[in-house]
Formats: sequence, structure tokens, C-alpha cells
Amino acid sequence: MLLFSGAATWAATPAAVTVADVEFDDTFLQKSGGSPIDISRFSKGNGASAGNYRSEIYVNDAWLGRADVMLRAAGNDPRNVQPCFDRSLLERIGVDLSKLTPQASERLQDQGAACMVLSELIPDATASFDNGEQRLDVSLPQIVMSRQARDYVDPKYWDDGITAARLQYNANAYRNEGQGFSSTQAYVGLNAGVNIGSWRFRHSGSLTHNDQTGSRYQSMQTNLQRSIAPIKSQLVIGDAFTDGTMFDSVGFRGVQLASDDRMFPESQRGYAPTIRGIANSNARVQVRQNGNVIYETTVAAGAFEINDLYPTGYGGDLEVVVTEADGSVHVSKMPYAAAVNALRPGVTRYTVTAGKYRNATVRSTPEMLQATVQHGFTNLVTGYGGVTAAQGYAAAVAGAALNTDFGAFGLDVTHATTKLSTEPDRSGQSVRLSYSKLVAPTNTNLTLAAYRYSTSGFLSQSDAVALRDAEQRNGASSVRSIQRGRLQMTVNQGLPAGYGSVYLSGSTQDYWNRGGRDTQYQVGYNNSYKRVNYGVSAARQFNVGTSSWENRVMLNIGIPLGKSPQAPYSMTSLQSSSSGGATVNEAVTGSLGTDNAVSYGMNAGRSVGGNAGSNTSLGANAAYVSPVATLSASASKANKYTQASAGISGGVVAYNGGVAFAPSMSDTVAIVEAKDAAGARLTNSSGLRVDPWGHAVVSNLTPFARNQIEIDPKGLPLSVELKSTLQQVAPTSGAVVKMKFDTENAGRVAIIQAKTVDGKPLPFGAEVFNGEGQPVGTVGQGGRILARGLNSGSGALTVSLSSEKAQQCKIEYQLPELKSGNAVDLPLIEATCQ
Repeated sequence: MLLFSGAATWAATPAAVTVADVEFDDTFLQKSGGSPIDISRFSKGNGASAGNYRSEIYVNDAWLGRADVMLRAAGNDPRNVQPCFDRSLLERIGVDLSKLTPQASERLQDQGAACMVLSELIPDATASFDNGEQRLDVSLPQIVMSRQARDYVDPKYWDDGITAARLQYNANAYRNEGQGFSSTQAYVGLNAGVNIGSWRFRHSGSLTHNDQTGSRYQSMQTNLQRSIAPIKSQLVIGDAFTDGTMFDSVGFRGVQLASDDRMFPESQRGYAPTIRGIANSNARVQVRQNGNVIYETTVAAGAFEINDLYPTGYGGDLEVVVTEADGSVHVSKMPYAAAVNALRPGVTRYTVTAGKYRNATVRSTPEMLQATVQHGFTNLVTGYGGVTAAQGYAAAVAGAALNTDFGAFGLDVTHATTKLSTEPDRSGQSVRLSYSKLVAPTNTNLTLAAYRYSTSGFLSQSDAVALRDAEQRNGASSVRSIQRGRLQMTVNQGLPAGYGSVYLSGSTQDYWNRGGRDTQYQVGYNNSYKRVNYGVSAARQFNVGTSSWENRVMLNIGIPLGKSPQAPYSMTSLQSSSSGGATVNEAVTGSLGTDNAVSYGMNAGRSVGGNAGSNTSLGANAAYVSPVATLSASASKANKYTQASAGISGGVVAYNGGVAFAPSMSDTVAIVEAKDAAGARLTNSSGLRVDPWGHAVVSNLTPFARNQIEIDPKGLPLSVELKSTLQQVAPTSGAVVKMKFDTENAGRVAIIQAKTVDGKPLPFGAEVFNGEGQPVGTVGQGGRILARGLNSGSGALTVSLSSEKAQQCKIEYQLPELKSGNAVDLPLIEATCQ
């Protein structure tokens, strides 16, 4: 262990970023034979030189983005390198310039854009630059910072990515044979696109094939889209769908401009109330829900406001606890249950869509226009409304969402008119009511997801277009079931600890133009005992075709077959139905490999009774996540059939740096470039590694938010060094961002056990140089040297035995031949320093 005395001398500059000179006491080091130990260079501070650096910026440990940072030497000491701050950089790190002292504001005004040390402008503020990670850490007092919501990322740091072409695919072939039949089917799903700047061209479609109908390609969507940051909206030109928040979602071909909630910080999305209060002193404010602290902050004396709570679903009432400086505590409660279409106070959401109606099941493509708007007026009330107009159809909706002590309510009324040619026009209304409430004393979560009642003249846009299309085809005016009423309810009940949970769900609906009522509901209980999970459920459904009820009861038991993380898992299920049939199934699943790249499953089943008679089946499936694609296969055999399938899925990205493959791909991705780092693991996804060409595709990035990309260097050759292992990015929706991790392949690495000519170890701490005078290592304990950057198989190294390099000796070395594919190439060489 290396010990040092407490004599650390800080530079006189008031900036806390100045790295200290540390004086080591070498009397604590074990010396051999009185040889001198020179450790004076270890007292040197920050190794960064003055200049411009592209670096990550962190303020109070929160990432803000990347920016160019200038370092300069403060005073006459070239080692005292300080980050430069001007008005632009201060604004970027979130400083409210109006809160600076008059003296600091005057200095900024006098010097304009000149470089200044942060501590000279803001007392108690610090800034330090990490040369190894290319990172600027800034610590700012809360009082000088602009107020921003949690997780806020300034739009100036949003990254539109690079020009790239991308393809996401999913292909599968399926073959089954039975008594008197055989069938082969194939499917290829494609999602292709091109990114140019902030524009994204997207096309999705599928190719299907079967023995009876042959091959067919179907285009799903083709559009051009982009983000518009100033108004936090998305523009779509081409094929897309309406959002379905107020009217039923329909397809269109045209133009849509709509609010994009993803452009707001996560703490500003969805519904959560704004909490207001008054503190008598500098106080701590806690917000609790169901006994959990979901928010905590410190506020100054006077009025305060908290408007960046994360949405917590149906949650429960909020408890606000204000603890004053004198220890007094004030507690208040606020109702909180998220109603349908509820927004935060002051938030507005809108959509505007114009184009032609699009539906593959009808020939008619009437022109249409739809506009909707929602606005949060207070914690209690959100109002919303919208209109839809198309050829022969018009509808308008108005409603409100209420957050009350008795739960969350949503109520809206839609009026629609449809013009028909073979019968009188239709006109009617539809009323929708929703309710949700968490009953805290019993921990009962009750959701009346929707009750909708429609009069006989009401038609949705899809029903209206289908009806008019049928008239144009054959003059008929009756096409399908017109819904009258629908009720859907879900209840989740948590039981005391150790007793599990119970759920109940059900729905029922009837129609104007046909008899019968579609009804289904189910009830279940889940729990666990030690390592065994079990559950029982019962379902009841009314079959309109047979006018009879069908009942099913199922028991599931899950048991891990071992204690290791990759131990197989057994799931046994027993099912019985009112038709007289009974089924038992046993499935065992698991995974293999370092990154769980291989997953497998085996199953066996036996059914008796019922209409299908007795049947025994055996099956197996497997999947392999390779660095470039995901492969899958399955096979099964029963008394009356056999089945087999194979599939492949993944993604491809082409850009100016080459082509990268991925086993899975989402809409927003990052291309990682790390030369010579093949095999390095990306921590963002299990099994994701840098490919042999130095590329990796990181999927599932969250648009407009901070995403951390990290490389684990474990497994890299010792000769390869990563200059940094962590970067962050905030991509826009659909972006392909390039993240370049600089690497250095300096040469081979070896351990040299060196001694002097009289057999003594070399002095600890002595520097070692190659033939060009570049440092390659330092003498460690017992005279061992870890020498890096050996560019040739043989050569000479120079060991400096004194700080003035007046005393030196040379080591001749000869490296063994490098074994192919050996990442950990670390030979041990015995040598004498002459």
C-alpha cells in the first residue's frame, strides 16, 4: 500500500477545480539495497493541456449534453489548467444570469465573451475537467440555477443523428401436416427507412405466401415525418393513423401535425397534480403516496410550487409533508387518480389531420379532416373536445376529466351525423363514462375503464364509411353489428403480506342490429410459497353462435429447477372446461451461454374428453441471439399432426462508416464505433457486443431523453485501450446517432521481471521508455514492469534511475510469437538491465 503524508498544498487560486500538489513521503516505501526512489512526478496534478475539448457536461451530477470547452492556464502555473466560462456556456449549464451578483454581472458585461473562471463569477461554484473521460463536472448552488423540470434536456442538445438507411425484418416459415392435409406458409415483415437530417422516410409492409393463394405483398404505411422542436410536435406526411384519444383511431393518407408528449421531460408527461403551499422557513417538502416517498425537495421561505411529479397511474391520494427548520411538521392531502384524457394544469395537447380515409377492407377513400384539443385548467378539471368531418359524415365531441376525493371521472358526449343514399340519414349520440379509484384502506384498485352508450342513429367514422361503401357497391345498407352499450371493469385486490392478490375483470356489450350480448369475465388468485409460484383462475364466456355459456378453470404451478441464474423453470398447467374436456401441459424453459444467447423450451401435453377427443403432444423450441441476427426454430408432434417452423429477425443500418447488423432493432438507435474493440460488451442490452468490424447497434433508445451508452472493456486484448467507456445522447424520434469511442492499439503488452547486473530488483517507481523515448511503463514491486506499447517483437527499453535521467540502464527483450485469437496475450520475460 502506498502511503503519503498529509502535506497537500492547494494553489492559491480560489477555484476548487485546481488539482492539489501532493507530497509523498518515500520513507514508507520499502527500499532494496539503498537504491534511490524517484516519485516526484506523482505529485503533479491535472494532466490536461490548455486547448479546446469536445466534452460531456454534467451539472450537479446531471448530464446536460456535449459542448466545446476551452481550457486555459490560470496565472503563471502551466499545470493549473482551468475551464473557461463565458455568457454562452453559463446559459448552457443552466445559470440564471439575472441571479448573479452585481459584481459578476458587471465583469461579464465588461469582458463580453472573454474567458473567466467559474468561481470568480459564482461563489461556491466549482468546475473540474476529467481528461480521461473528456468530461466537465460543474457544481452550482441551487439559488443561481434556472428552474427546470426533472430529467429536462435542453432542445439544443437533441441529436437528429446522421444520414443513414435502415431495415428491420422478421421472417418466418411454418409447415404443418395432418390427416388429409398439409400446408406451408411464409411471412416476411419489413420496416425500412432513410434518415436525412431531421427528416425520416418510413415504409412498412409484409410479404406472405401459402400453398393456396400464392405470394402477396401488402403495403402498410409509407410516410415522411420529422420533429418540430419549437412547438413540441411531430409532422407526418403520407400514411398514418389518428391517435384514438377522442374518436376511434382510423387510417389516413395526408398530413398530420400533433403534439408529441415525448418532447417533454418524463416528469412533465401524463397527468400529475401541481402542488402549491407556503413554507415559513427553509423547509423540506416530501410527497408520499401509499406510504412511499415519491418526491423530496428543499424550498425557501414563502410560496412554493411542485409541478414535476412523475405520473403514477391510478396511484392513490398524495400526502404532502412540510418540515420546517424548527422541526415543526405540517401535513396536507391532495386527491390523485388519473382520469382518461387528464392533463397537468396549463398543459395543452392537440392534433390536426387532413387527408383521405384509408382502410384496406373498403374501396371508399373519402376526404377527411379531424382536429382535437385538450387543456388542463386546474388540478381538478381537464377539458377536451374535437371535430371530425368527412364526405357524408360529421362528428363532434366535448368532455371533461375530473380528479376528486371520490376518484377520477371522465365524461364526454359525441354527436355524429351520417348521410346515406338508400335510407334516411342517421344522427345520434354516444356517451362515455370512465372511473378509477384506489381505495387505500383496503388496497383495492377499481377501474371502470369505460361505459359507453350509443343511440341507434350513432355511427363511428369507420362504421359510417363501411355503410356508405356498401351502398355504393350493392345498395345494401346493413353491413355489420352496430354497438349499443358496452361496460368494462377491472378490480385488483392486494391481500395482506404472504396471502397474494386477487383480480376480477369482465366486459359486456350489446348491439342495435342483432340479438344477444357478448359477455365474458374472469377471476383469479396468485401467490407464492418460498420458490414456488402458483395461481388459479376461472373464466366464463357467452358464445353468441351457440347461445350457450362456456366455463374454464385453470391451475398454474411454476417451480425453478435449481438455484443458478440459468436454472430451468418448470410450468405445469391444468385446465378443465364445461364441454367436458381436460388438458394438462408441462413446459420447461431455460437459457444457456455467457449472455443467455441461447434460450430453449420443451413441452408435453395431454387432453382428454370434449369435442376434440384425446390427444398427446410433444414439442420443443429454441432461439439464438447472434451478434447479427436472432434465429429461432420449433417443432411438435401430436396424434393427428406434425409441425415445424424456422425464423430469422434483426436489423441492418447502412451509413457513411459502413454497414452494421443487429439481432433486434427499434425505431431510434445508436451506431457505436469502436475500432479494434471487437467482442467488447455493450451494457445496454444482454448479449450485445461490438462486431468484428468495430460496430454495434444499440436499440430501444428513448427519444428526447438522456440515453447512456456504455462499453465494458472486459475481454478486450490488453493492447487495446478505450479512451472513454461512457457517453450519453438525447436523440430525436427515429434518429440514427453515431457514438464514436476512441481506441488506441498501442502494441503488445508484456510483463518483464528485470534485475540489475548484481541481481538486485530495479528501484520502485522508475520510469521505462522505448527506443523513441516514449514512456511504456513503471517499475513495480520486486522489479516487475508491465510494459505496454511494444510495437516490435524485439528491441530495447531504457529505465531511468533518477529524475534527471543521468543514471540509466537498458533491457533487451524478445517477445514470443503471438498466438492467433489470444485476447489475453501477456508473456513473462526475465531480463537484466545493463
